[in-house]
Amino acid sequence: MWACIRAAKFVAVVFLFSCALALPAQQQSQLPAPKEGSYVSHDFHFESGETLPELRIHYATLGTPVRDANGRVTNAVLLLHGTTGSGAQFLAPQFVGVLFGPEQLLDVTRYYIILVDNIGHGKSSKPSDGLHAHFPRYDYDDMVRSQHELLEKGLGVNHLRLILGTSMGCMHSWVWGETYPDFMDALMPLACQPVAIAGRNRIWRKMVIEGIRDDPDWKNGEYTSQPWAALKIGAEMFYIAAGSALQMQKSFPTRDATDAASRDYVKRFSAEHDANDLLYALDASRNYDPSPQLEKISAPVMFVNSADDFINPPELGIAEREIKRVKNGRFVLIPISEQTHGHGTHTWAEVWQQYLKELLETTQH
Repeated sequence: MWACIRAAKFVAVVFLFSCALALPAQQQSQLPAPKEGSYVSHDFHFESGETLPELRIHYATLGTPVRDANGRVTNAVLLLHGTTGSGAQFLAPQFVGVLFGPEQLLDVTRYYIILVDNIGHGKSSKPSDGLHAHFPRYDYDDMVRSQHELLEKGLGVNHLRLILGTSMGCMHSWVWGETYPDFMDALMPLACQPVAIAGRNRIWRKMVIEGIRDDPDWKNGEYTSQPWAALKIGAEMFYIAAGSALQMQKSFPTRDATDAASRDYVKRFSAEHDANDLLYALDASRNYDPSPQLEKISAPVMFVNSADDFINPPELGIAEREIKRVKNGRFVLIPISEQTHGHGTHTWAEVWQQYLKELLETTQH
């Protein structure tokens, strides 16, 4: 397990679910096991015009919902994962061990924590279930709408105390704030930008997508064995995009150490991912652009990025510019340090928990 944890320090936490991390014994004794379930949306209509007779959305919860005198849920927290991840990423020790325990900021005896596997991810409906490249071409609007339906119709949650999203979930947070502005008390987007994906961020995604489509072994999505060359490209691009230059240099100071770590990561990534699922997950960001409607967001926003994030580099100045358009928004840029982990800093809660504390305190009713 500890080898898996060490590897996770250098890659996006969006892949922590692949490590199947177990909680330390002392945390297991303090926290109840998550309650898992699946909600089925019938005749789900996608923005592409396609439909699915049954869309399965898997979820896990910790804690118990609390309602006020009017029946409004007051303690629900929705946690939204990153690209190719699942809700299980939030059960990694560096997240759950910092936030979910007794007297911690998201103490599960006080909050109702909801972990969702988004469309195309985890145990929810996805291309690899059988439709392959005939699966509906979903996007972020579809994903957020399915989350909203799960909450209201599946779990009976009519209000959220907080939405905290990482990476892709960070982008979903902005969509939530615009689409359902009165549904939440607070938003905490971590590791993204509130604008369309362009420039270097679009290029590396496009490289992975085209690497899959151009691989003759992909066979238009009807392969019988995973297209190795395509997954190798995907693994190498994710390793670069999600990693921390400082942590990698410190941990892999020689050519041989670096090459060995890269080979190991490619092997693990290729064994744990499906090419169609990966293609769809990256393609889902194609229409994302909350920038025209940022003024619609009324909930307080604590927006946090880290300075060593390859995917969201601070020199672009986008976050500082766009947050000014959010009525109750604040942006924090975490400096590079021994505690940051590149793009994956979003799931190392000890690095940014002080800002979550401030957000929760300032949005208390």
